[in-house]
This record gives sequence, structure tokens and C-alpha cells, in this order.
Amino acid sequence: MSENKETDCLCFYVNGKKVTENNADPETMLLSYLRERLRLTGTKYGCGGGGCGACTVMVSRYQPGTKTILHYSANACLLPVCQLQGAAVTTVEGIGNTKTRVHPVQERIAKAHGSQCGFCTPGMVMSMYTLLRNKPQPNMEDITVALGGNLCRCTGYRPIVDGCKTFSPESNCCQANGNGAGCCLNGESSPERSENELPPQLFDQEDLLPLDPTQDLIFPPELILMAETEPQVSQLFRGERMVWVSPVSLEELIQLKTSHPQAPLVMGNTNIGPDIKFKGAWHPIIISPTRVQELFEVTKTPQGVCIGAGCSLSVVKALLEGLVQEIPEEKTEIYRSLLQQLGNLGGQQIRNVASIGGNIVSAYPNSDLNPVFAAGNCTLNVVSKRGRQEILLNKDFFVGFGKTSLKPDEIVLSVFIPVSRQGEFMRAFRQAPRKENALATVTTGMRVMFTEGSSVVKELSIYYGGVGPCTVSATKTCAAVIGRKWDEQTLSEAYTQLLDEISLSPSHPGGQVEFRRSLTLSLLFKFNLQMLHKLWEMNVIQEDLSEEMSSGIRPLPKQLQPSLQEFQAVVKGQSGDDPVGRPIMHRSAISQATGEAVYCDDIPKMDGELHIVLVTSTRPHAKILDIDISEALQVPGVVDVITSKDIPGKKFRTFTGIDEDILAQNEVSCVGHMVCAVVADTRKQAKRGAALVKIGYEDLPGPVFTVEEAIEKQSFFLPQRMIERGNVDVAFDKVDHVYEGEIRLGGQEHFYMETQSMVVVPSGEDRELKVYLSCQHPTYTQESIAETLGIPSNRVSCHVKRVGGAFGGKVTKTSIIACITSVAAWKTGRAVRCVLERGEDMLITGARHPVLGKHKVGFMNDGRIMAADLHYYANSGNTADESLLVIEKILLHLDNAYNVPNLRGRSVACKTNLPSNTAFRGFGVPQSMLVTENMINDVAMKLGCNAEEIREINMYKEVSLTHYKFEFDPKNLLRCWDECKEKSDYGSRRKSIAQFNQQNRWKKRGMATIPIKYGIAFSDGFLNQAASLVHIYKDGSVLVSHGGTEMGQGIHTKMQQVASRELHIPASLIHITETNTSAVPNTCPSAASFGTDANGMAVKDACETLYQRLEPVRKQNPEGTWQTWVNSAFIQKISLSATGYYRGHDLHMDWEKQEGRPYAYYTYGACCSEVEVDCLTGDYRTVRTDIVMDIGRSINPSVDIGQIEGAFIQGLGLYTMEELKFSPSGVLYTRGPSQYKIPAVCDIPLQFNVYLLSGSDNPHAIYSSKGIGEPVLFLGSSVFFAIKDAVAAARVEAGMVGPFTLNSPATPERTCLACNTTFTQKIPASKQGSFQPWALNIP
Repeated sequence: MSENKETDCLCFYVNGKKVTENNADPETMLLSYLRERLRLTGTKYGCGGGGCGACTVMVSRYQPGTKTILHYSANACLLPVCQLQGAAVTTVEGIGNTKTRVHPVQERIAKAHGSQCGFCTPGMVMSMYTLLRNKPQPNMEDITVALGGNLCRCTGYRPIVDGCKTFSPESNCCQANGNGAGCCLNGESSPERSENELPPQLFDQEDLLPLDPTQDLIFPPELILMAETEPQVSQLFRGERMVWVSPVSLEELIQLKTSHPQAPLVMGNTNIGPDIKFKGAWHPIIISPTRVQELFEVTKTPQGVCIGAGCSLSVVKALLEGLVQEIPEEKTEIYRSLLQQLGNLGGQQIRNVASIGGNIVSAYPNSDLNPVFAAGNCTLNVVSKRGRQEILLNKDFFVGFGKTSLKPDEIVLSVFIPVSRQGEFMRAFRQAPRKENALATVTTGMRVMFTEGSSVVKELSIYYGGVGPCTVSATKTCAAVIGRKWDEQTLSEAYTQLLDEISLSPSHPGGQVEFRRSLTLSLLFKFNLQMLHKLWEMNVIQEDLSEEMSSGIRPLPKQLQPSLQEFQAVVKGQSGDDPVGRPIMHRSAISQATGEAVYCDDIPKMDGELHIVLVTSTRPHAKILDIDISEALQVPGVVDVITSKDIPGKKFRTFTGIDEDILAQNEVSCVGHMVCAVVADTRKQAKRGAALVKIGYEDLPGPVFTVEEAIEKQSFFLPQRMIERGNVDVAFDKVDHVYEGEIRLGGQEHFYMETQSMVVVPSGEDRELKVYLSCQHPTYTQESIAETLGIPSNRVSCHVKRVGGAFGGKVTKTSIIACITSVAAWKTGRAVRCVLERGEDMLITGARHPVLGKHKVGFMNDGRIMAADLHYYANSGNTADESLLVIEKILLHLDNAYNVPNLRGRSVACKTNLPSNTAFRGFGVPQSMLVTENMINDVAMKLGCNAEEIREINMYKEVSLTHYKFEFDPKNLLRCWDECKEKSDYGSRRKSIAQFNQQNRWKKRGMATIPIKYGIAFSDGFLNQAASLVHIYKDGSVLVSHGGTEMGQGIHTKMQQVASRELHIPASLIHITETNTSAVPNTCPSAASFGTDANGMAVKDACETLYQRLEPVRKQNPEGTWQTWVNSAFIQKISLSATGYYRGHDLHMDWEKQEGRPYAYYTYGACCSEVEVDCLTGDYRTVRTDIVMDIGRSINPSVDIGQIEGAFIQGLGLYTMEELKFSPSGVLYTRGPSQYKIPAVCDIPLQFNVYLLSGSDNPHAIYSSKGIGEPVLFLGSSVFFAIKDAVAAARVEAGMVGPFTLNSPATPERTCLACNTTFTQKIPASKQGSFQPWALNIP
């Protein structure tokens, strides 16, 4: 076809409506098309790279050959609109809404409390909906697989899974409902209990809409007719910079590839798409052969199966699953190995579109499939103008990073996968940073063929991924084994040969060099164990593996178990209309599940609206010589470039007394420092303009990145803090033992699902601005903008409807970005929208403070700790931000639950040339307590006992004073500890773990129980105040405004409950409006777990005022209704509007005297977690977690349990998975979900029990409740210490006892190396200082 012809018309359907696009742009993805062109904003932008699932939609296509309709989930952010010819797209809006009918999937996720901030919910809904369209009665594995490509940062996943499993027949089993006694599977009946005996449930499964397939949208008949009758014709779409060609015949495809050999072939766009978006790749022509039928043909023969290169990985997986069932098992070795890898490769959405051919020719160095294809002697059928040929997939095919031996004009037509022969065995292994949906660290395919009836190796093929620039073959190792018996001596020599053959430079990209090399050995050892077992099964060798050794090939457990959520029922006699204490669904859950909930970037575009893109520094420490914006201004659509010179008012913000430039003026101090901003008609134009801004630098000497460098150069933010009680130095002289240790805790990215977002709208008169944004502290943003523009605060109104997650990350940097956006709106006089891309957000906004903690501890032989000296060095980054407050809170919580008579803590905020770190859920406490608990752990290991014994000995036992002389009663702390041990069956499980570890050499179990004492409220007393505004309208409806922002924590839901109780009316009459600085001024941040405490009291105050005003009216007409009383009050000229105010606690901390009352009260808890660790790979699985929390009397158990579970999983991520990695020059590597792994569905504890402590009261907060948002995050460390416990058991077998260092997070790399197996011992350590590491060791 001619590439000069006019652009074609694109025809597809969205939610049953026909879409005809005459100007389809190849660079336009479905996500932006849905949101911007069709105004379907339920589909969310989360990462733009297919890694989070927030943009999941269902794509349906008619298959003329089989006359069936194929439904599959896909990431809209990677799906080019040009590929949608003849497709029907269904978004979350298309399956149900509150105006017509909510779909059961939407309802069940909402009613099961699976939606908190709600930003991820539409994606979750669409993944589950697609599963149900294909399989109306899924099993639990189907559900977890379907949700595997979706991330959630709020819920902890358990309620999402619980809502989805109501569709599974398995959910009706007694065991699935937590009732093992009298199980139906055993033919028994469950013991009947009266209604009063049943514990309260979070939601009622009987109150759910049934799944009714007749309500689903039908596939458009027009598309069936088109597919059946209209001839397929090639299509061409011409965009601003690219041409997209979609051929329909193989001949045309060959011709196109001959004419344009450099043009990429795009099938699923999972490789080219991210390269264009994130790496700036550009292709003038793209060829998309998705309609070339020859690429999708499958041919089965007795010798194997030939699969078209265009087949998606999901299709390949289904095909291989069918073949495994059809043909004899001995012929399916390669098929089963491929299936094992396919099960973990990407999320379901990626597998549904990524093609097998694309996966092969992408030639990623850590490809999961290529080592299997290569080891399995698979072949490619390749076609070009020169004809067809077969190419063996072997070491000669992979020639470098992303390169193969294919010529530019050659096209992979299919891949042939042979059946396995008699005596031939194959296995595949992988190790990845996350159990599923993560690129592998090391992956391998191993195939052996034995001489018939013997253990002599006839053929051996071993390929690895992740240990070189491409898939590599262990050719020499294989040659050394072939012809010899498969036994320990042969394999022992093979390990030595392999170590020599596959070596990595200490600076190898991706780092983890020792770990990768160790994995090459341990994965071969796993293969060895499996083959020894096979040879025994074949009666070739006499002895099978011992139980102890067979643990090396037994997989980690993965089956989810029934979980419990136990809470108090409301008090006897409480009115049925009073919602306080009941598990009320999040008030916006349904609208979040239907996509109707409006987030900041969902606000419709205003007339003349502009977009802004920030330009950041590429140097860590340099003077700015000049900023050349001339080329940027030449880009079509670019309106202006904003620099610090454009700021009319204050050019800086002051945090904790230290100034921070809004835009860099003379100097940059980190990579990611904001320098200027480009304003344009569209985001694409602004982005192109930003790329053309030229900044001249003069590097300054000696950038500081680590805390050691900061200590050496005395680079600190002042003041440093110190607190002490008793006499630590004297006490050290009187103890039996003194031990010193340290631990490093890495940072943590907030990874709120909604990135920083705002729209600033100038009114055009009186210098007024309306600011719509996603933030935790609208008043601070209001003040910041006013000072930046040099106008009074009364001209700026900030509006926050809801926040798609925040966790402390939407306070300081949000205000600065809002100031920059406001300057742009001020200067241009037009509305300006700023929505950061995920990579920009992660680069600019900072993270949790990495901390180096050092301890010196003095203790007695009986375990009593008499003295402790702790030092905390926090890597604050390039500006102070809230770091000084963080290091104060670190010291205030260093005692955790322990009464150490002589205790000293010192903390310092290190000034470095990394992006400034900021507040994060817990605000220093997770770092502080980890150091303390690690100290406890070291004491236990020195004394040879369990850490829990040391914890119990040293806990506060009676009314006590903290180290800052605050008196408290630890009764409920001890109750939580005791109940946690009881509920978790700690004693008997400890014995079972010891027995397990004795019987298993390569798998170890560990358990840890961790307490917490967490101070609630702001230590600066003025931040504890709150206000509200409540209106009653003449129809009886009530409108409530308050100062808290709804970010998923359920504050609006709780305020609705408070108003309902105080006004004695149903919650349905009450609406909570947006947080608005014009309605409630001078608000305090929604933080410190104090939002409900403060705002609840303010709402209560206003409602009490109104209810008292109505008292005379009620007395006049005691038989009246709420509506008649309100009308009468209006007639009698009684005000139906009231403000509420709560003064808050007068808290303070005097650092000179080292005493004060910085907290209103404590939230207590305890958590017991058990893990199983694979010592050979470092992988682990959390087998069970039991949490007991004292949260007083819960206002809403479903919301509070959701906060507990979500915080725990976030803590699990902090302590075991999430790693921020910086280059040696201070560049953040980890800028999205493909590099930075947060917990997914696969990471939740297999059994996850939460118990709210009964009989607890709290006189210091509303309705005797307690703050719960932050405390539980630290309890995620129970998994860290359980891993350390398991590692300690492994080290004993290596002859190593006593304390050892395991830094956080306890990633598979750190865990594996700490286990110190025979294979890790073989790896020579690189000499420090002799090379430049790939990544910095932060802190």
C-alpha cells in the first residue's frame, strides 16, 4: 500500500456506542482518547506503562473463524486507538452506574469495603468483570490471577479479594467463611447458632445483587456484520509525527517491512509503547500486523506445535494448558516449563496483548521465555522477501542487549515448540523482586536427556536470563557434564565450572551481582534435586531425596486461607438508626466503583485551559549559568516558560524555619530540582517544549549522597536533637553484657495511585483564583499561593473533593507545585492544569527518609535491658522540608513498648544532594522502632533465646513515665500483646516451626511478634484544632463541611456518622461536601492519625448547637418529623446553620528540658507474623498474620479494619520489598511500577486475621475512639523479623550463630545472601572501593 494515501477512518465501539474517528493519531493511546475525547474519566491514569492496572478496560472482538466473541482485559494506557478497528471497548461506565443500575462487581467490591481512596477501583472492577464475562463461576485462583495486574496502595487487597470471591462457588464452603468445624466438605453440617450468637460481620453476603449476564452489553451486531461481510482492507493513519500502517495480508506485510526495515512491528505495544513514552524513542512509521491471519495460525503435529508469532501470551498459555491435558505427560516437559514461566510473566492485562513473537525478538536480557525456548531447541519460522527459513533459538540468536541475529527486514512468522522425548526432562526457574508481575532478576531454562535406563547425560542445555546483556548459554558447563553420570560429584564440578563461565562485573547494570551469581548456582541445584528425584522415580538410582533435601524443590505455599475480622458489636440498646460503631460502607464506594467519583484530573477541561510540565535539574549540585528557552517557545502550542523571575511575590517557602526555593534561582542541589515550567495548549506540546529547554550548569564540587558522606562533611540541618533519661554511660559499666549494632532502613515511595494533580482557574476579576487540587492541607496551599502571588489569602480558594491516596506525600511539595501552576495561571490569565506523570512524581516529590540506626545496648543475663544508646541518621535530601519534625518524632518513639531505665537517643537530619524527603505515614516512627526492635533482636540472639521473651521482660508493666516524662497506663498494650499471642496460637506454632526447620534444609520458617505504642495527635498543639460548618435545608437535608480531606481513610464517612448520631436523623439525609477553604478557613492538615478526632469533635459541636436550637420546636410538636421541625424552625426564624469548633489538646514538647506532653494518648497493638523462606532464592511467603489493635470504641469497624490492613501491607512493602535506587551521580533509577515494586495481591498473608481489642475506652477522643491511620504500618516489621528469624535458622546449619546484620528492606537478595548457603559462600565478594557500584547504598 502507498504510505502517501490519505488517512483512513477508524470505526469501533465504546460502551455500546459507535465511535468513528477520521483523524486517528498513532501516538494517541486509548486512555487519553477515553478521558479527553469521550469524557469517560472512570478509566484512570496511574503509571502510563501498564504496570498498575488503574486504566484497565475490556476489549471484545469477533472471531469470524470460530464465530465466537473474545473478551480480554487490557491496559488502556498502552493500547493505541489505531489498533481498535472493529473492536468493542467496555469501560467501567459501561457496565453500571448509580443513575440506572450498578453491576454486581461494582456493588460487591464496594460493599465488601474494597474501595478506600477509590482510584484503583475502576481497574479492579474491570479486571473482575472481564473474568466473569469469560467464566461466570471462577475459582479463587482465577480471581487472584485476574487481579494480579492491578495495584492498590490503600486496602491491603483482602477486602477486594473477599468481594470478588463472592462470585466463586468456593466462597459458599464453610472453610472459605472461616468455619472449619462441621465442614460441608467432610459431609458434616455446620453447628447452628442463633442470630445473637453470630459475631458481627463486615458485610452481609445475602444482601448482594445476583450476577445476571443478560444485563451485560451485547457485542455490537454491526461489528459482527463488518467482520463477516466486509473485505479486510489495509489501513493507514497519519498523525502529527508518525504514520501507522495496518496491513491485512502477509505479502503486504513483507513488502512494508522490505520498504521500511527499521519500522517496528507493533502487536501488543508493551515494548515499543513504553520505549516511546519513557525513553523518547521515535519511529516515523509503525507497522501493526494484528490483522495478518498467518501470524495467528496454530498447527499441531506429532513432533510439536507451531504457534503464530502474533498469538498473545494468554492464548499461548491456554493452548499449552490444553496440550498438557491432551498428550502423554512425558511429551509435555517443555510445555509445562513454559506454562510455569507464563504464569508469572506480567499481569493478566499484559499477557492478553503481548505477543509471543514480540516477547522473543525483544530479546530482553532477563526474558522469562527465551531461556526456555533456547534450552528446549525451539525454532523460529522467519519470512522476508528472500523467502522463508527456520532459525534455531540458541546462543547465536541472541547477540546483545535487545538484539537478535534477525535481519532488519525479517519477520517472525511462528515459533515451533517440540514435544519432549523419552528420557528428556526440562525445568524453568525464575526469581523476581515480587512473586508475580515483575521482571525477573534471574531466570533460567534447563533441559537434560539421559541415556536410556541410566543416569548418564546424553544432552544438556542450560540458558540464563538476567546475567548478561542477553540470554546466555552455559555451554562449557553443559559440555563438562555430558557423557557423565548425573551425581553429586558431577554436579559439584558443574557448579565450579558455571561460576567461572558466567561472571558479572561488580558494576553490572541492575546491580545485585553477588545475588545473581548465587542464583545461577542455586537454580542449577534445584534442577539437580528435581532430576535426582526423577531418576529415582525411573528406578535408575536407588535412593530418593530425603525429606530434608526435598524442601529445595517444594514450592512455597500460595493458597489463600479464610481470614477473620473480629470487632465489637454496638452496645445493647443502641438505636438502629444510630450508625456509630457499625461497619458502614465508605460513603463514596459505589461511585468510586462505577467511575462516577470525580478526582482532580476528572474535572472537565475549561475553555482556553493550558497544561504545564516541569523542567528539572539533571545535575545533583551545580550553579545555573543560564536558562535558554528559545527553542521551547518555538514548539507549536507552547505559550510561555515560567521561571523564578516570573514569581511576583515570595520566591520561596519556609518549612521548619528553613527556606526552599519554589523554582531554582541560582543553584540546583539535586537531580529533580525544579528549575522552570513550560506552559502549552496540550500536555504533549508542553512536554516537547520542556525537552527543548537548555540549562547551562557549572558543577559544584563534592556532592553528598549518603549519610556517611554527610557525617564526614558535617552536612546537617539544624538543630540536632537529643533526649536522655537516667545515666546511660554509668549504666553500661554495671551490666553483664554490652553489644553494639546497626541497621539500615531504605526509603519508601508514597506511590499514591493518583499522582500530584491540580487545576488553577483565575476568575478574571479582583485577583481571585480557584484552585482544585489533590492535597492533604488545602489551607497551607492557599497561604502558599497567596504569598507567592503577593495577594491576600481571601482571594484564593482551594477545593479538595477527594484525594486518590496521599500518605503524607501531598503537603509540602504539593503546595510548591501549586504555587508554580498558579504563577502560570496568573501570568497567562488562563486556567492551567498540572498532572505529574508517575516518573516525574517519583523524581520530584521525595519519599520516606532512609535512616541509618546505630545502637549500643547494655543488658543482664536474664534479658533485662538496663541501658541503651541509639543514634539515628536520616537522609533528608536537599531541603529541610519536614525533616526536623521527623527526627523529633523518631526520638519520641524510640522506647516503643519498653521501659529502659537508662535511655539516650540522638537524631540528625543529614543534608544531601538527593531529592528532598518528606512526611510519610508514620512520620519517622517506622524507622525509629525498627532500630529499637532490631536492638531487642540482637539481645535475644546474644542470649540464645526468642526475641519475644526479651520483649516481654522489658515491656512497660504498670503506670509509667516515658523518657519524656509523660505518664501513661500500659494496661491495653499488655492486653494486645497477650491476646495476640493467644489468638495466633504462638506457643504451639513456635514448636511446629522448630520441628519444620529441623526437617527442611532449604526452606525455613520464622515467626515474630511485635508490639507498638504509638502517640496520636500533633506535638505542636495549635495543629490539633478543627472547625466545621453545618447547614440544614428546608427539605430536611443536611450539608456538612469540615477541614479534613478525604483521601481514602473514610473521614467523610465517619463525619456522616457523627452528624447522624448528633442530629438523630438517618445518614441518607446528610451530605458531606468538598473540603473548601472558603467554607471552613484555617484548617489543619489531615495527618498524624488525628483527622477524625479533631474534625469529628468540630462536626459534633455544630450538630449539637443545631439540635439544641430545634429543642423548642420539638417540644411544640413532639409527634412531628424531622422535616416538619426544620420547616417550623425556619418559619420561626431559627438559624439552621452553625459553625462548630474544637480547640484540641494543648500538647507540647520542651526539648531543652527534655520533657512534655507531645501526644493526646496512645494507640496500642501487637502483631504476630509467620513466614516461610526459600533459602536458595531468598523468596518468602507470609503464611499467617494476626493483628490485635486497641482502637478504643471504633466509630466504623469496616473503615478502621481497612486502615489496619492497608497500613500493614504498606509496612510489609517498606520492610521487605520496596527499594529506591539511585545512580552514583544521584539519579533516581526507580521511577515507576516496572522498577519499583509495591505489594500486590500475591503478597498478602495467606491467612490475615485482624482483631479489635474489646472493652477499650478512650476519654481523649470522640466517642471513645482512637486514631488508627498510621500506627499499624510499623507492624509490617513483624514480617521482617520473621524473615530474620527464618534466616537465623538457616545460618545455624551453616555453622553461624549470634547477631547478624539484615538491612531493610529484607529483599530476596538480602535474605538469600544472609542465609549463607553453600552457594552464596562460593561467590567471591567484590572488594569495596575497587569499583563504582551500579547504585548508591542509601542511606
